[in-house]
Amino acid sequence: MNLDLFQISESASLKDALKKIELNHNGVILAINDKKQIVGLATDGDIRRCLINNLSLSAPLHLCINRDFIWAESDVTREFLMKKLDHNIRYIPLLNSNKELTGLASKNWLPPQDEQPVYARSRAPVRVSFGGGGSDLTHYFVNQNGAVINSTLAIYSHATLRLRSDTKIIINSKDLGEIFEAVNIEEAMRHKGKFDLIIALLKVANPNFGFEMYLDSDFPMNSGLGGSAVVSAAVLGCFNQLRQDKWDSHELAELAYQAERLHMGVAGGWQDQYASVFGGFNFMEFRMEQNIVHPLRIPEDTLLELEENLVLCNSNLSHHSGEIHKHQKEMMTQDEVIEKVKENVELTYEMRNNLLRGRLHQFGLNLNKAWSLKKQFSSRISSQELDNIYDQALLNGALGGKLLGAGGGGFFLFYVPAFKKLELIKALEKMGKQAIQFRFESEGLKSWTVREEKY
Repeated sequence: MNLDLFQISESASLKDALKKIELNHNGVILAINDKKQIVGLATDGDIRRCLINNLSLSAPLHLCINRDFIWAESDVTREFLMKKLDHNIRYIPLLNSNKELTGLASKNWLPPQDEQPVYARSRAPVRVSFGGGGSDLTHYFVNQNGAVINSTLAIYSHATLRLRSDTKIIINSKDLGEIFEAVNIEEAMRHKGKFDLIIALLKVANPNFGFEMYLDSDFPMNSGLGGSAVVSAAVLGCFNQLRQDKWDSHELAELAYQAERLHMGVAGGWQDQYASVFGGFNFMEFRMEQNIVHPLRIPEDTLLELEENLVLCNSNLSHHSGEIHKHQKEMMTQDEVIEKVKENVELTYEMRNNLLRGRLHQFGLNLNKAWSLKKQFSSRISSQELDNIYDQALLNGALGGKLLGAGGGGFFLFYVPAFKKLELIKALEKMGKQAIQFRFESEGLKSWTVREEKY
């Protein structure tokens, strides 16, 4: 919009004002004083009435202008302008603090909505695995079919990503208690240390811009809740939010796997990445040709009762899942271990069926059998201290349970019937172990974009 065509000196002649009205094709002119301030408004109808009342074309414009005209400040909302225009007002001059013209709103023109800076946010849920662990390792399902059953919980990793105007990269991790900085992506890629997982994710996301990222999780590191995959999903979710061609859920899970397993070289299975990205209660099958995620339609009453009957317990023992998976891989060259994993896979199908039919007592017993089998995959999965926690849980009402994740530490998950639950919680607390209740999360990775507020 050429604003010069809409304003003229208040001392200009009516003839000159009409010429400008003819040029702007809007039937209106704004009068300005010697300070370029808008002092009045006149339409072609106003000028025509002045001429009918015996004013000549050489008369000054200020004799015809409406000084009590409706106007709005330059930063007024479009909503306000639309409501005014919908109320039989044809033109609304937009003026700055000096009463200078910055725009002229009409039904044919409203000030464009400027694109504001935005930031991306995401959150990804942790998972609990009930059975089939070990069969999601590539070196197992390269020859055998793998299957696991898991669900996500309403416990999350959170990520926030803000673009920078330069190439600098800043990553602030509450989980690590440190801040990482690099002048550009190339320098970041050379980093070795605590932020290795994030750097591996940068390799697969391949951003071509500077950014600030903030990370925090609702759970402790090395908890057995699939933490590294959860963080990976949250980070990739932020980058995906800024993409035009967005990755789908399978691609996100695969990228998270690529970063941790291939770039970092950390041994482990596939289920964590899929669980966090897809979310909900799933039965997953792993084969060389493809991984298949089957959402389970478990009756609501069954889910609610299962939620009430499950208890998380922090063993207060840390572990390194990669080392355990590495040892497990070595053990899987033995036929007897392969047979135990196969038996665990078959049990997973039974667990799925028990859940779908609401047979929770049997499901609790299945957990006990699954843990007994899993302990035989590697001598590093359990220990005397972990066995003692588990045995005490069984003595105090639990039907079954398992260590989450690779084993060696982290969180136990126990199934306990309704009227034994308090007894179990008291026993765990007596051992100095925190019992945690939770809710299932029916959705997986969520990401969104927020317009950054101006302060």
